[in-house]
Amino acid sequence: MNIEQMTEQLQSFIMAALTKAQEKHHSELTAEHVLAAMLEDDALSGIWERTGVSAKEMLQIVNRYLDTLPSVQEGSEPVLSRGLSQAYQNALELMKQLKDTYMSSAVLLAGIMKTETPAVKEIRNKTGLDANKVLQAEKERRGGVTMDEKTNESQLDALEKYGHDLVKDVRDGKIDPVIGRDEEIRRVIEILSRKTKNNPVLIGEPGVGKTAIVEGLAWRIMNGDVPLGLKDKRLIELDMGALIAGAKYRGEYEERLKGVLKQVQEADGGIILFIDEIHNLVGAGKTEGSMDAANLLKPMLARGELKCIGATTFDEYRKYIEKDRALERRFQKIMVQEPSVEDTISILRGLKDRFESHHGVQIKDEAIIAAAVLSNRYITDRFLPDKAIDLIDEACAAIRVEMDSMPAELDELARKIMTLQIEETSLKDETDYKAQERLEEIRKELADLNEQKAVRFSQWESEKKKMDAVKDSKELLEKAKLDLTQAQNDADYEKAAKLKYDTIPTLEKQIAAADTEDETRMIRQVVDEDMIASIVSRWTHIEVSRLMSTERQKILHLPEVLRQRVMGQDNALKLVSDAIMRSKANIQDENRPLGSFLFLGPTGVGKTEVAKALAQQLFDDENKIVRIDMSEYMEKFSVSRLIGAPPGYVGYEEGGQLTEAVRRSPYSIVLLDEIEKAHPDVFNILLQILDDGRITDSKGVTVDFKNTII
Repeated sequence: MNIEQMTEQLQSFIMAALTKAQEKHHSELTAEHVLAAMLEDDALSGIWERTGVSAKEMLQIVNRYLDTLPSVQEGSEPVLSRGLSQAYQNALELMKQLKDTYMSSAVLLAGIMKTETPAVKEIRNKTGLDANKVLQAEKERRGGVTMDEKTNESQLDALEKYGHDLVKDVRDGKIDPVIGRDEEIRRVIEILSRKTKNNPVLIGEPGVGKTAIVEGLAWRIMNGDVPLGLKDKRLIELDMGALIAGAKYRGEYEERLKGVLKQVQEADGGIILFIDEIHNLVGAGKTEGSMDAANLLKPMLARGELKCIGATTFDEYRKYIEKDRALERRFQKIMVQEPSVEDTISILRGLKDRFESHHGVQIKDEAIIAAAVLSNRYITDRFLPDKAIDLIDEACAAIRVEMDSMPAELDELARKIMTLQIEETSLKDETDYKAQERLEEIRKELADLNEQKAVRFSQWESEKKKMDAVKDSKELLEKAKLDLTQAQNDADYEKAAKLKYDTIPTLEKQIAAADTEDETRMIRQVVDEDMIASIVSRWTHIEVSRLMSTERQKILHLPEVLRQRVMGQDNALKLVSDAIMRSKANIQDENRPLGSFLFLGPTGVGKTEVAKALAQQLFDDENKIVRIDMSEYMEKFSVSRLIGAPPGYVGYEEGGQLTEAVRRSPYSIVLLDEIEKAHPDVFNILLQILDDGRITDSKGVTVDFKNTII
């Protein structure tokens, strides 16, 4: 057996088979060891798919046979079995037929299927797989390529290895429906339909839904809702990580990419490639004396042989793609803006069923509105709809965890019972009258509590069963809706009618009957506004009560609370309370801070005390004050300490004292102490904050001051 005459892929299978034989202490390296190595790896998945056999079933047969082989003592190397030698000879003959220089894995597999070993016979009988079927599948897989290079085999089925079909994922129900974004999807379709330079690139902030637009295109292709030129196309997402991972030698990465591009080219326009984070192409795989991936793509992009959709953020596009003018001109830009709160609400309503069936909970409409409004108002460093979807998802997960663990009521009963049992054990041996009396009481109480626990426990069990049944029904409903779409596309009207008028209404009735909210329920399974508010509070460290209606009560009682804390300043306190009430009633400009005040007066009259009292009443913590001593900012250059040093200066990475403090705690009082001592240039920066409620730090990050009091 000449291992040098084999492709790299087959060599790795032989080594894996040898390791397996050594681990099991077998005396011979058999055809079954090699077969097991091939079945455990997914490199031959293209062969199993084309022949329609189950690799899992065959592996069970092979492993059963290997377990019957005798073991020998350690230290002896396995020798080649007669069956494997015969398979190798068969494969050499097949190689001549195919005019190959090197033996590929599938050719040796066909050689093994020609032998008469027990496991192979069983596979032939049970699955119907034989040498001819393997050869036929291998010819289809190769598409005319001969094995005249050791590395040729790794290029076969490159798309299956390094990408996955989004249209297939939609069919399998793995991708959520896409709501809205019709304008952008239409623009993508228009660009893809061009003759040359038909490559759109989606540019937008993280979380605004760039990938979702491509998934929306996959939904449309599946539903047949696209122009004739895009009908029945495959939309393949390229996995750049898998493409680069494990490419040890120079040129191996380029070879893999060439394999992918060759397959796309051979499909003659039947494949659209989607590369998420497309900026990774620039410089990917570049080593001394080799090309990067972007240069391999350029000729095909320009000639229109490759339809490619990219997605990236503004920063990455500017940093990597704009610099390469030749690459940039081959892509057509589509700017993806953040959706409005109203659009986000409709997106969340569209996703509601998916989240309900996945988590097995109910989502109220008030929770959806709260998620969009509160995330927009309080989570300023992320983008809609991503942050609102995350809120809903986390709230559902929190309720689900609560549903799966024992209710607090049962837990409390169990603890009470345990305490009484301990007391009972300690009183058992006592003989005096009082102890016996107490023992009687405990036993009565224990009997009552055990009865209560049994009743509540059975109620909890039945509620859990009911909930799991609803969850299953919701998942079946989701699948039925997908099957209905598929049946309509395939013009299978009999199946479509059965699903539409029988299966779906029955499931909907079952869910509606079980979903009625009961006051005596032990398990909470509804996601409401309060739940969303508590998640926002966990993320942003604002008290939940601030987000809900109790805030109004605090504002209404603000003048009295301040008067109790600071004596003899009624006039000043009235002005402060009125300003904050105006801002909370949305009478003043909502892009400014909640209030900006300049407190004047001699030492000790209560200027700082008013700031502390405000923090206590509005933020429930008098330490929620960002205090900056302005006497430290007397020099002109000290301005940069507030917003961070400019690039190239010491301390650039650290950020500014004011901007960093407000970014970490956006709901606080900013106290600028002894402001008259600061340099006049400091006031220029404060103007922006007082006027627009925002400031940009030295790194270009916008810090939001709309929820601060200055």
